[in-house]
Amino acid sequence: MVEELNSGKVMYGFCRVKDPNSGLPKYVLVNWTGEGVNDVRKGACANHVSTVANFLKGAHVTINARAEEDVEPELIMEKVAKASGANYSFHKESNKFQDLGPQAPVGSVYQKTNAMSEIKRVNKDNFWAKAEKDEENRRLEEKRRAEEERQRLERERRERELQEAAGREQMFKARSSEIEAQKRLQQQQEAENRDREQQQWKEQAEEYEARQRKGFKRSESVEKAQEAATLIAQRAVNPRDIFKQKERAAPGDAAMPAQPGKLRSPFLQKEVNSVPSPASPSRDVWESPPASSVPAAGRDSGYNSGVPVSHMEENLYEEPPEPSAIYEEPPQEQVDDVKYDYRVEYQEPPDLTGKGLCARALYDYQAADDTEISFDPENIITNIEMIDEGWWRGYGPDGHFGMFPANYVELIE
Repeated sequence: MVEELNSGKVMYGFCRVKDPNSGLPKYVLVNWTGEGVNDVRKGACANHVSTVANFLKGAHVTINARAEEDVEPELIMEKVAKASGANYSFHKESNKFQDLGPQAPVGSVYQKTNAMSEIKRVNKDNFWAKAEKDEENRRLEEKRRAEEERQRLERERRERELQEAAGREQMFKARSSEIEAQKRLQQQQEAENRDREQQQWKEQAEEYEARQRKGFKRSESVEKAQEAATLIAQRAVNPRDIFKQKERAAPGDAAMPAQPGKLRSPFLQKEVNSVPSPASPSRDVWESPPASSVPAAGRDSGYNSGVPVSHMEENLYEEPPEPSAIYEEPPQEQVDDVKYDYRVEYQEPPDLTGKGLCARALYDYQAADDTEISFDPENIITNIEMIDEGWWRGYGPDGHFGMFPANYVELIE
């Protein structure tokens, strides 16, 4: 077998030898790895040893050999002898059953009773019985104590749960009462808010009605002023023409010699004796003629043409005329004046020259931010820019420039 092993290969050998100790056959497995085998091959074949051993079952000794010296018969037999369980031979044990002659008599097994030893033995048994009893009592006591401890813990747990339940119940009641109080407060606040909103709506409605009444009164005043202007325009006699006729007649009277006498001027007499005439419709926004309240038959005596008073006195100073020459206004004309008494509240219009497009506020408006302006009714807004259909921009009464809603104002022509 040694001659068949190649130093450049990995080979396996299986042989049977006789155990020199017992004479029994033994099987030897030889793993041959030659010295010329490369390392890669050695690593790959190292895992094949267990597979070959399973295949060649019954091997008692396994020898790993790399050279011929490792597989010498003497070395293999030495390893087999060392691997055997015991170095004995069946043939060497034949002397064991040889007859050795008569034996000595066997002694008796009787022993004398010893009282002290017996007492000691009994005491020892009592001691262990007592020890066992004490141990049993100790276990029972520990068990009882454990049961008492468990009952105590259970009792404490129940008490703690009852306390926690009572605390939760109290907390729930407090929370419920707090929620009820919050609900009542919220309902009260909602009722107050509703009352406040109703009051605000009521005030806004009253304010709106007041504005409507004010606008209605203004429209009534405008209609009355228009009606008065229409009536005045329909009069047949123009007081300016009558006054011009009196002026043309005045130079003929001035040619008479001047005589001392009392100044008899219809103008002065009217200023002293006549009842104060009602307010002239000229105070209206359309500036009707100033003589609108003077009756048609006597306008020549009350018309002020703007001639200086001194010049008028020079022309009208004359000899006291007959009482028939003094003009007296018919009393029935006063009724006509009262009939056409249209008094319109007049306010001097503000000077809007050089202020661009202007408008008068119809309602009050409060600015929502810095880009808007605030104003009250009747305020004047100047330099208006119509940047949008619904929103304009201009200077408010406080001089602030900003936007405002276009439907809150009316343009001033």
